[in-house]
Amino acid sequence: MKKNNKVRCSFVLPLTHALEEIPHLIQVLIGPRQVGKTTGIWQILNTMKESRYHYASADGDLPQHSSWILEQWTHALNKCVNCLLVIDEIQKVENWSETVKKLWDDQKIKKNSNIKLIVLGSSSLGLQKGLSESLTGRYYLHRAYHWSYIQSKEAFKLTFDDFLLYGGYPGSYPLIKNKLHWLNYLKESIIAPVIGKDILQISRVKSPALFKQCFDLVCSYPAQEISYTKLLGQLQDKGNTDLIKYYLELLEGAYLVKQLFKFSNKKILSKSSSPKILPLCPALYSTTLDASMDESEKGRCFELMIGAELIKLPGEIYYWREKNFEVDFVYKFAKKIFAIEIKSGRKKNSKGLEEFKKRFINAELIIITPTNYNKIIEGLYLI
Repeated sequence: MKKNNKVRCSFVLPLTHALEEIPHLIQVLIGPRQVGKTTGIWQILNTMKESRYHYASADGDLPQHSSWILEQWTHALNKCVNCLLVIDEIQKVENWSETVKKLWDDQKIKKNSNIKLIVLGSSSLGLQKGLSESLTGRYYLHRAYHWSYIQSKEAFKLTFDDFLLYGGYPGSYPLIKNKLHWLNYLKESIIAPVIGKDILQISRVKSPALFKQCFDLVCSYPAQEISYTKLLGQLQDKGNTDLIKYYLELLEGAYLVKQLFKFSNKKILSKSSSPKILPLCPALYSTTLDASMDESEKGRCFELMIGAELIKLPGEIYYWREKNFEVDFVYKFAKKIFAIEIKSGRKKNSKGLEEFKKRFINAELIIITPTNYNKIIEGLYLI
């Protein structure tokens, strides 16, 4: 499958503008593994003269000492006083956040250079931990996401049905002609490193096997509301719902799933509701089905796909349900509320939307189908 290298990663333009408009802040790029973060950075660097930037990666079998960052900073200074320094896989450097803080603060105090800095890495949890510990107030956050259908179609010519089965990780697309190869790649080269390296090596998890079982379980409930108690009951271990909540928070931090809570004008009621589980791309759900879906499962996957697009918007995403009335997604931004129903061929009525409108009279009602979804998502971005 031939790739179109002209397709830009979605964060490239915002990050380029941020380098120009807010250079006094460290630019931090986080997101899932294998979605093109490094590729996007090189799309930026390739527009610049080599003397204006210095790229370095801390990737290797052993962690780098913190002095390695100082070496890269010095290399950048030797090129020019306002050089752009990019450090990839920075979470693999010992005490990286403290070292970056010192260099960054010294530059601001001494005013003898104007290094611009981008940091990124494959472990989002590792990056977030360092940011929260040392760099508060010093950075601007950019998010990379799993690939959308439009990106996948433009770059790899994926069909809509193929995206529902395989979508999200562009590195896996050349393997979709052989389903077994694709499944092995997803499980061993993406999911296993995220769970093994990005979560279990950083966070305290008493039972790694139970945690992995929890991940497999929640990915099998795409865009479905399910209680913590029910999830706990399906795991082969004794515990409590706090354990499930903790596991889901870790999976969210690693950009594997997202919990959506019930829409309410009262935040406390919203957070106390059962979550709607959203695997963040079709591929994560597809692996639980061995990349084989019937029409009902494709409908679920389309709803998942829309949810994954909605979370990229600047507002907040919820679901809503009261008795037999349900709305798939509720999008809230500023003072606007949108009630969104997903229709993919499965028989569904719109009584949930009508009931929601009665209770929230200022809400706008939207029905999304496979033929109109891209236009509607684009419209929501412009609000």
